[in-house]
Amino acid sequence: MKIKAIAIDDEPLALELIKNYTAQFPALQLLQTFDDALSGAEFLRCRPVDLLFIDINMPDITGLDLVRSLPEKPMVIFTTAHKRFAHEGFELEALDYLLKPISIERFARTIQKTIGQYRYKHAAVAVREPESFFVYAEYKQVRIWLDDIEYIESLEDYIRIHLLNARPVLTLMPLKKVLEKLPHERFRRIHRSYIVAIRSICSIAYRRVLLYSGATLPVSDTYADGLREWSGK
Repeated sequence: MKIKAIAIDDEPLALELIKNYTAQFPALQLLQTFDDALSGAEFLRCRPVDLLFIDINMPDITGLDLVRSLPEKPMVIFTTAHKRFAHEGFELEALDYLLKPISIERFARTIQKTIGQYRYKHAAVAVREPESFFVYAEYKQVRIWLDDIEYIESLEDYIRIHLLNARPVLTLMPLKKVLEKLPHERFRRIHRSYIVAIRSICSIAYRRVLLYSGATLPVSDTYADGLREWSGK
């Protein structure tokens, strides 16, 4: 399972460097980069990640203040050109602090530390529940990672599994059957034709859910109460 990350930095060249560096480590998946802190914060409110690369000194809000504001903090790696911020970064229990310009050797040491921390945190979870399952599609067995599922759509006898970073997978299976493979705390059935990953929901209104990808799904009366219970509304 990949470590899902985003990067926030107001310097385009710094973001490009992180993008190039992360591409060299198969354990990392850089989902998106942001050149302003407010857009990055909005993304984090809608979709938690495992790892956050963030610059400290930004014009709209500092990286330190953004991290302080997060109710659930991912692993954090601060990046900055100013040494004086290091102490505050470590007070926030940052995984590491990278001083610009960042060398690939220094970046690699940080990523090895990150991988070790991630494996330690997820060891118990990996024992408790499966993180993937297989479906038969296109004449072969295809592994579906739970973290990659955005939502699942019923098409009579088939289902179409919509993934975050890949094309959908179509397989012969009833929606009820695939629901049995999914942990209830992470997925909800919202309609007779749809199951959604809770982390993909950005907003709920007027019997519809809006996903961070922009997709909009209907919520039927049958499943509205369960969704309200989850959202606290």
